[in-house]
Amino acid sequence: MSRSLGLSDEVRAYVQRLGVREDPVLARCRAETEAMGGVSRMQISPEQGGFMQVVARMIRARRAIEVGVFTGYSSTATALAMKAMHGDGARLFALDLSEEYVARARGYWAEAKVDDVIEARLGPAADSLRGLLAEGEAGGFDMAFIDADKTGYGDYYELCLELLRPGGVMMIDNMLWGGDVAYTTKRDPDTEALRTLAAQIHDDPRVDMTLATIGDGLSIVVKR
Repeated sequence: MSRSLGLSDEVRAYVQRLGVREDPVLARCRAETEAMGGVSRMQISPEQGGFMQVVARMIRARRAIEVGVFTGYSSTATALAMKAMHGDGARLFALDLSEEYVARARGYWAEAKVDDVIEARLGPAADSLRGLLAEGEAGGFDMAFIDADKTGYGDYYELCLELLRPGGVMMIDNMLWGGDVAYTTKRDPDTEALRTLAAQIHDDPRVDMTLATIGDGLSIVVKR
C-alpha cells in the first residue's frame, strides 16, 4: 500500500483511525491487496481514497475517468461518492491493461453495489482515452485520476485534460515517487517521466495546480 511520506507509524495509524471513514468493502479490498505482497505498493492509501471522495463531492462529480485500476480501491471509492450524489446517473470509466486486475476489481465493485455505474475498458490506456475523444467526449468529464505506468503519464495528462470540462479536476498519483524525484542522481525512466510531468504541469497556463504530500505525492490540477 502507498503510504503518505514522512508520517511515523503512530501518526499514520491516527490518521487512518480518525481521518478517514473507510467503507467496509474498501477496508476488505485494502487488506486483501496487502496480502498480495510487494505488488500491493501500487494500491493507494485509505487517506488518499478519502481525499478523492471529498473532492468528488466538492465538485459534485457525475462523470469520471480512472487510468489504472489495479484491484479497484480508488475506483470503488470514487464510484461510492458519485453514486451517493447522482444515483444511476453517475458514470466512471475505468481503464486498465490487465484483465486479471480488472476481474479482481469487479468483485469489489459488485460488493459495494457500484458495478452498475462503472464501465471497464481493457487495453492500452492512451488508446482508450483517444477512443473516448473519438466518441465525442471532449469536455465531458468532471474528474480524472491517473495511477498507471509512469512513462505514459505525459500522454495521459494531455488526453485527460482534453476530456475534462473547465473546472474539472485531475489527480495524478506517485508524483513524489518515494522522494526519488528530488534527487538528480535518480535517472531511471519512471523518475525522469515524473519530473518532466511535474515541470510541465507547473508551467501549464491551462490549469491551476498544486502538488500535495498525500500518499506518494498527489498532483491536483484544475482545468481553467
